Amino acid sequence: MTRVTGTYSISTTRGESVRAFVPRPLPPARPVLAPGVFAQPNRQAELALASLAGVSGLVPSVDWLLYSAIRKEALLTSQIEGTQATLTDLFDQEAGFKVSNVDDVAEVSNYLRAFRWVQEQLRDPKGLPISVRLLCHAHGLLLEGARGAGKQPGKLRRSQNWIGGTRPGNAVFVPPPPDRVPGLLADMERFIHDGATSLPPTVKVALIHAQFETIHPFLDGNGRIGRLLISALFEHWGLLSQPLMYLSGYLKQHQSEYYRRLSATRSKGDWESWVTFFLEGVTTAATDAQKNIIAVASLVAADRKRMLQSPKVGPASYRLFELLPMMPRFTIERARQQLDTSFPTATAAVNTLERLGILTEMTGQKKNRSYSYQAYVELLCR
Repeated sequence: MTRVTGTYSISTTRGESVRAFVPRPLPPARPVLAPGVFAQPNRQAELALASLAGVSGLVPSVDWLLYSAIRKEALLTSQIEGTQATLTDLFDQEAGFKVSNVDDVAEVSNYLRAFRWVQEQLRDPKGLPISVRLLCHAHGLLLEGARGAGKQPGKLRRSQNWIGGTRPGNAVFVPPPPDRVPGLLADMERFIHDGATSLPPTVKVALIHAQFETIHPFLDGNGRIGRLLISALFEHWGLLSQPLMYLSGYLKQHQSEYYRRLSATRSKGDWESWVTFFLEGVTTAATDAQKNIIAVASLVAADRKRMLQSPKVGPASYRLFELLPMMPRFTIERARQQLDTSFPTATAAVNTLERLGILTEMTGQKKNRSYSYQAYVELLCR
């Protein structure tokens, strides 16, 4: 039996009449989802997430892991939309260095702001729950001052949009008419907070992401907000207490299939294939994040051992070393500020770590020198 997942409504935009797709509320029905199809992928995803949560205890500070994981997710989700910034660009911008692709880096930085704000709201007893209002505010932060600033930041679209094609008439997909968007999002919000459904949380996240992308409620930034919603839901349902996984890496690697599977939920009612693809992505992303944590822990432990074996390492050098995973590129002035010490003391601490091969000087100059925890940066950029 072919599942009908929505209806079509005639909408007019740019002088053309188009068939806009209006999805039915979640969960999929007629027929209902066949849980046996994704029982095994769901179990593997849940085990991978539990294993990832456990391995995070390998490093002295989970903040180290969060620093890199959140930035990788911000970068990768932006790259799916065509942003050309790199992780090194982001580190350089945070260090105060000049970067060439300023606009691209600004988009990634905006995603970081939106991500952190959503996380703060979810962890504050008085904060906003996952809701349309939360997503709208996050959208405003995402587009503020960036290339999408003219696309109604923080507001649901009031005009018809389309995906693919050069004009509405030859679009690959036409989302719902603007007047249907608030009601569709309200239905989605009810599904998020409906405790009656027996579907596993990971499956519900997959359904909600696809539904959000189908509704496409904003004029710009739908993909990034939709993937940010994934992270928020993982925390909301206790699947991962810290955002250590960067699922956008898997979605970027399999971008064509990502879009194809989403499209098939609308055109063929094939939710099962989408959910299975999503769960396989969670398993892969959680496993990759776990490997990355082990690699980071091994590198930091080896460099710390190198310091302990050197009789010339003073307290300032030790303190600087502990800052490096969250300050992988910097100037001596920034090191001085972070250590809250004098310039000569900061310089001596930097020079000590450089002599040990932990830090690399990047400019080749005698003044205004910049440094990098290069082995760590290269590890994260893999």
